[in-house]
Parts: sequence; structure tokens; C-alpha cells
Amino acid sequence: MTYDKILRHLKANANPAGLEGMAKFGILTENALGLSMPFLRQTAKSAGIDHALALRLWQSGIHEARILAALVDDPAQVTSAQMEDWVNDFDSWDVCDQVCGNLFDRTRLGRRKAAAWTRRKPEFIRRAGFALMAALAWHDKEAGDELFLGYLPLIEKYASDERNFVKKAVNWALRNIGKRNRTLNHAAVACARRIARQESRAAHWVAADAIRELTDPKTVARIKS
Repeated sequence: MTYDKILRHLKANANPAGLEGMAKFGILTENALGLSMPFLRQTAKSAGIDHALALRLWQSGIHEARILAALVDDPAQVTSAQMEDWVNDFDSWDVCDQVCGNLFDRTRLGRRKAAAWTRRKPEFIRRAGFALMAALAWHDKEAGDELFLGYLPLIEKYASDERNFVKKAVNWALRNIGKRNRTLNHAAVACARRIARQESRAAHWVAADAIRELTDPKTVARIKS
């Protein structure tokens, strides 16, 4: 599918009811069409992998086109400059998470960018760092424990960020790391208990939610198996 054909396809299927649902979940809808993820995944399947197409889709500024860009891009061709351009464009949590979990985590630079972005102040860039950590913990089967142990101090440091989209991503990263294997489970629980001692409502929430899941007998049994 060509760029023009894809844009016509997206716009022809715009769904006002979908926009209402997106808004209820705190998704920015100013440039959105109300399209579902299954629809976008099917469109990506028809389009195939195409790096040049992905760059054009991103430049369109259309919410769903940007998510689609992550689905059709070739991780091997993604550059550091592209990642920086895109992360600076993030303005909604779902675009952030879809790009990090469908593209950036599969690039050769993803592991390093995750740590770097958490240190930056803008809300969606910091969220991207932690969302990328969460995605790597789930998808990167070749990564050693050292990578994720190295992320825990960053999780501990920024667990006190009170911004909703940041604290939820911090919690997500901590939980995914802790569910990876027994060693990381023990390390993540210990990290959560240190976070719980911070004088911050955000930190208390991050810690309590993570400890609840990571010490749940069903979670522990699944990790052991």
C-alpha cells in the first residue's frame, strides 16, 4: 500500500465513537481518527515493512498514522536521530507506548535510549524511557540480568515523580523486570521496598502496587516454572 492509499484508508474509516472512548482514557484526540489497534495492525500487515513509508506516516502528524509507522518500520534501519525526533514528538501516552513496545525495543539502540530518556524532564520523554524498559523486559529474550539490574536505580530515583503518566510507567517497568526471572524478581521486590520508604505519594503507590503483584503466589509460581 502506498502512503496516499493508506491515508485515504485511515480517513475513510474514521470513527467518532472511537474518539470518545480514547478521550475517556486520557488519550489526546486533536489529530486522531478513533481507529482501533486491531484495525491498525491489519493495515500494517497489508502495508508490509517499509522504513520510508514509516517516516512519511510519522510526518503526517495523524495520531493513528504515527502508531502505524511503528508497526511498519524496520528496526534495523531506525537511527538515533529518528528516535530522538520521534520521542520529542510524543504527546499522548498510547503513541509513546506503542512506538516503544512495537519498534524502539527492537532496535540496537533501545537499551541505551531507555536509560537516557528517563533522566530527561519532559513528561512523555521520561515515560518513554520507562515504557521502553518495560517493553525490553517483556520482549528482549537475549538481554542479561545485568541490563535490568542497571535500570533499577533509575526506577528507584524517579519513582517519586508525581506526574501520572510517569509514575505509571515507572511502576510498569518495575513490575515487568520483576516478572522476568527469579533473580530479577528478588531484586525488583527489594527495590520496591526501598521505594516505599521514600516520602512521596507517587513512590508509595509505585511500591505498593509492584510488591502486591511481584509477591503474589501465582506470580512467583509462574516465574519459577
